[in-house]
Amino acid sequence: MTRPPNADGAPAAAGAPARDAEVVCLGESMVTFVPRAPGRLAEVPAFDRAIGGAESNVACTLARTGHTARWVSRVGTDGFGDHLLAAVAGFGVDTSHVQRDPLRPTGIYFRTAGERATGLDGAAADRGEVLYYRAGSAASAMTPGLLDPAALHHARILHLTGITAALSDGCLGVLRTLTRRTPDRPLVSFDVNYRADLWRDPAAAQGPELLLGLARGCDLVFVGEDEAAAAWDLHGPGAVRAALPEPATLVVKHGAAGATAFDRQADGTDTVTFAPALRVEVVAPVGAGDAFAAGFLSGTLRALPVLTRLRLGHLTAAAALTVPGDLGPPPGRGLADRLAALGPADWDTLRLGPGWTADGAHRTGGGTGTVHDPRTPNPPATGRASTAERHVPRRSRDSEVRT
Repeated sequence: MTRPPNADGAPAAAGAPARDAEVVCLGESMVTFVPRAPGRLAEVPAFDRAIGGAESNVACTLARTGHTARWVSRVGTDGFGDHLLAAVAGFGVDTSHVQRDPLRPTGIYFRTAGERATGLDGAAADRGEVLYYRAGSAASAMTPGLLDPAALHHARILHLTGITAALSDGCLGVLRTLTRRTPDRPLVSFDVNYRADLWRDPAAAQGPELLLGLARGCDLVFVGEDEAAAAWDLHGPGAVRAALPEPATLVVKHGAAGATAFDRQADGTDTVTFAPALRVEVVAPVGAGDAFAAGFLSGTLRALPVLTRLRLGHLTAAAALTVPGDLGPPPGRGLADRLAALGPADWDTLRLGPGWTADGAHRTGGGTGTVHDPRTPNPPATGRASTAERHVPRRSRDSEVRT
C-alpha cells in the first residue's frame, strides 16, 4: 500500500529531509475567463474572471480540507500574476516559492462550460471550447535550474501533471528531473491529464510516449480510461496496469462508472479496488479530475484504506461538479468521512446536489437540503424537491472523474 513518508506522524528517519509541507504541487496556473451566458465564445458578450490550473486546484482543495499545501510555479509581474497569487494564497496555500518573471506574462485562457475533448470524441456537441493564451508565459520558462529543490522535496507528497510536460522543453526537463527515482524523494504523484490540443504541434508528436515514460517514474498515477485509450490505445484498467507496472498505486478513472485502484503489496501482487461513482446533479463538469486527485491524496496522507481514498475522491469531485467553476468548496472532513464510510447499498443510493457541502450535515432528499442521506428515510409527508432542484434545474447523472 502506498504510504507517504511519515504518514503515521512518526519522526523522519535519520538523514531524511524535513517535511515542511504535506503536499507540494508544481505547475502553471492561469487567469480564467468564463462566459456569463451560454453560447459559443464568438457570441458571448461578457466574462467572469476566475483562476484555473490543475496543480493549483489540487493545492487549494487540499488546503481547504485542512492539509498544508504549497504551490510552486512562475507568474508574470503583471496584474494577472498579482491576482493569481492573491487568489491561491486566499485558499490557505503557501505561495512563497512562486517566482515572478518581469519579461514574460501570466497565462490566461477562455472557456465555455462543456467538457474538454479527449481526442476520441472529435467535435462532439457537448464539448466545451477552450482557448489558451499561454505560449511564452512565465510558467513555460520553468527549468530545473530555476527551481528550489528544497521547496519541492521538503514535502510528504509532490504532485505533478502531464500538462506541464507539454508547455516547453524546459518544463519537460523539470518533470524528467522530478520523476527520476532518487533516495529520500517524497512520494511522487502524477495525473496524466492528457490534453490532445496541447500535443498537436508536430514537434510534440511524441507527447503520449513522453507521458507514459514520466508516469513510469512516479509512485502514484491517476489516468482516465478515456485518456489511456486516446493517448496509448490502451483499453480497460488491466491493460493500463500492464503498461504501467512501476507505480506502487495506479488509479484508473472510468468517468461516470467510477474508478479502479491497483495497489502494490509487499509480495509484488496488486490489490484491485473498484469504487462506483456517485449520482450528482451536475452544474459544470470542469475541475472534477483535479478534485478527485485531491480527495484521494487527502486519504493517502491520512493512510486510509484504498476504498476510502477512492470514495473521498468521488466526494471531492462531486463538490466540483455541483458549482460553476473549477473550485467547489469541498466537504468538511467529518462529513466526507461519514459519507465515505457508508455501506455499499447506502453509497449507491446517495444523491448530491448544488450546495450539499455547505449544508454541513446530512439532509433527507424530501426536505429542503441538497443531500440525500440513505440512512435517514424520507418523511412520508414530504414530497417537495430540494431548494436547489426547484431553482437550479440541472441534468442529473453520475459524477465524472475525467480530467
